[in-house]
Amino acid sequence: MSDFPTSARVVIIGGGVVGVSTLYHLAKKGWTDCVLLEKNELTAGSTWHAAGNCPSFSTSWAVMNMQRYSLGLYKGLAEEVDYPMSYHVTGSIRLAHSKERMQEFARAMGMGNYQGLNLRLLNPEEAQELHPFLETHDIKGALYDPDDGDIDPAQLTQALAKGARQMGAKVERFCAATGVTQHPNGTWTVHTEKGDIDCEIVVNSAGYYAQRVGEWFKPYGGRTVPMVTMSHQFFLTEEIPELKAWTEEHGHKVPLLRDVDVSYYLRQDKHGLNLGPYEPNCKAHWVTPDDPMPEDFSFQLYPDDLERLEAIIEDAMARVPILGTSGVGRVINGPIPYAPDGLPLLGPMPGVKNAFEACVFTFGITQGGGAGKVAAEWIVDGKTEWDMWSCDPRRYTDYTDQDYCHQKAVETYGHEYGMHFPHHAWPAGRDKKLSPVHDRIIAQGGQMGAYNGWERANWFAKDGDDTSEEATQTWDRNGPWQPRIKEECEAVRDAAGLLDLPGFSRFRLQGPGAAEFLRGLCTGGIPKVGRIGLLYFADDRGRIVTEMSAMRLDEDFFFLITAAVAQWHDMEWLQKHLPEGAEFTLTDVTKEFSCQILSGPKSREILASLTDADLSQPWLTHQPAELDGTWVQLVRVSFAGELGWEIHSKVEDTPAVYDALMRAGTPLGMKPFGMFALNALRMEKGYRAWKGDLSTDYSMLEGGLDRFVKFDKPQDFPGKAALLAEKQAGVKKRFVTLTLDEAGPSDAPYMSTLWVGDQVVGETTSGAWGYRVNKSIALGMLRADLAVPGGKVEVDIYGERYPATIAEDAPLWDPENARIKA
Repeated sequence: MSDFPTSARVVIIGGGVVGVSTLYHLAKKGWTDCVLLEKNELTAGSTWHAAGNCPSFSTSWAVMNMQRYSLGLYKGLAEEVDYPMSYHVTGSIRLAHSKERMQEFARAMGMGNYQGLNLRLLNPEEAQELHPFLETHDIKGALYDPDDGDIDPAQLTQALAKGARQMGAKVERFCAATGVTQHPNGTWTVHTEKGDIDCEIVVNSAGYYAQRVGEWFKPYGGRTVPMVTMSHQFFLTEEIPELKAWTEEHGHKVPLLRDVDVSYYLRQDKHGLNLGPYEPNCKAHWVTPDDPMPEDFSFQLYPDDLERLEAIIEDAMARVPILGTSGVGRVINGPIPYAPDGLPLLGPMPGVKNAFEACVFTFGITQGGGAGKVAAEWIVDGKTEWDMWSCDPRRYTDYTDQDYCHQKAVETYGHEYGMHFPHHAWPAGRDKKLSPVHDRIIAQGGQMGAYNGWERANWFAKDGDDTSEEATQTWDRNGPWQPRIKEECEAVRDAAGLLDLPGFSRFRLQGPGAAEFLRGLCTGGIPKVGRIGLLYFADDRGRIVTEMSAMRLDEDFFFLITAAVAQWHDMEWLQKHLPEGAEFTLTDVTKEFSCQILSGPKSREILASLTDADLSQPWLTHQPAELDGTWVQLVRVSFAGELGWEIHSKVEDTPAVYDALMRAGTPLGMKPFGMFALNALRMEKGYRAWKGDLSTDYSMLEGGLDRFVKFDKPQDFPGKAALLAEKQAGVKKRFVTLTLDEAGPSDAPYMSTLWVGDQVVGETTSGAWGYRVNKSIALGMLRADLAVPGGKVEVDIYGERYPATIAEDAPLWDPENARIKA
């Protein structure tokens, strides 16, 4: 006990691969006064029974970055720390049964090759040459990753632990954490069975126990960790003589195989095979009172349940017939944590100061190295090299009850290899937050999507339209929605459109000093009283953190409005910069208000029949008004790029406002429109979307937001010095709008590669069809020297390159903004 640490800079709870990697990377960054607590032996949770596969493949840019880094780290780790590791780089083959799957592979290949990976597409014959036991008669093709393989999870974890110890960090095994206490100054005491440890920062890296550990943080602002523990089975065969003979002849293993359309992986393990399915009829554990989570499940497994895998096993035996020639040697059925979307929780713990999460990793082995890097960056630097929003715990807010988490985890597990098509909405866990006019939207044909849990119409179907889930499983722009989106956009262009938009994040900032606080935090100026304007916020590198609309009601009274999904992220950004002893208050009032978007040349005429407000007030103004007897705030802005207003009201008044607008607008040609139409409309104006076009991967200047940076203001806003240096040195990338010279069947997805000749020169950040300009549009980042209007690039869209022209630095639709200012 004399060696037990009573203080540390950081305490990590959980000794799986991600927790240990976090400790290792903290030490790498010079924070060696850190302690990791594990209640049993290292790897006792999901790590010890993990299959240890190491893919780099992902269609998430952030996850691919993490996995790419992991694989690079693992290659040299054994030598670095002098610890033997069984790491086999065998390469992998992903099979495609459809054109759509080949398109997904082509997209991932483009992303991977941009990141320096060596992915390539194969025809069936090439796949069979690499894997001689593979039946290929019914497949379209495959994706080959030469860097994929498998690693021993226990050896990997021990190697990282050894490296961390060598640098001075401590690992306390057989030392269960029992709770935490936060002190008024924000520091912590972590309670353990061996004594207390005082520290500055705590990390929840407790794997499938993360939700239980998370409960300790609730008194200090925390929430229930959104996760469910799934049962994942795989089995190892006995030795297969034919496989043994081939391996001994060729001196290496066969590539790891994934039949993603059937949903399994099949890997050589010694001279047998390891089959790991993700079955649709999957099972969650510890979610009902009759199946309680045990106090300690270290190094334990669930009972075998191979019956639910029968269909997949039969398919795998047909695909690789030698699988059926040997008996089952061992079955592994262990717990794996799942967040609702299958991605980890990695970043600041929502609502809690000086606490972080690095937990709920479904693929912790391949992501562990990169996860530790990212976690250490969050803790030490307060920011990360790559934009990590897809894994940020704050992407979930208050709608993630256990019913939601259970439904989504089962859905995600059963579709582990599912394709995420642009017009497809996953059906589980829906209707968590409903607009007061939700029933009206449904009756009008609304086809819904979830935005931070809020149900919004994506498009409006008519009788006879195919609204089946199957119809949306395509990368193509055309489908039942396409003519309806066109009609909605044309109504906004020619008459008016009405969009019910519940769930805008709203913060009330009020009191002495509020205006000066915003001046010192945002990169630009703030609006005058009675006006609304965009505020941008940068980190100390000058990279884009977020965008908010600021509606100024009085000298020190603002409503800050931001994206629905940004609610917890943006509130935390503001809170962490609040000055000590501030006289003003910051309050989240998201639940109190709703909004209707009225946009189009007849919108003034529609409003004039309902209100006596001064509708001649110019663009970017706002005013209180009575609309058909109901209080509203009329805000003269339009994300659609037409004459229009945002009509903000109390939530309970939404039905009265919506009904009045529909009654007045329908005779004038107004139609309800949805989020797909809004996206197309904003693309034609070059308006950026948060965490697509606006992310911490780019600086304010790279993002083309120079006009929102006031270098001459006296306030030393975050990022000012970095942006000044960047301005003097010149930006490396520039934000551009591209129009495809000849559109193909699909629009550019996020992170499509831009080419000039044989050189990669940039990437897209969003893409859509513009129905007013009749072109396929892509927004993106291009090498600065090439960002010349009229210049040519090629856009890689699902493996096909399409010539595109760089547009002028102005909106494609109504470049003078005459319509929006009418």
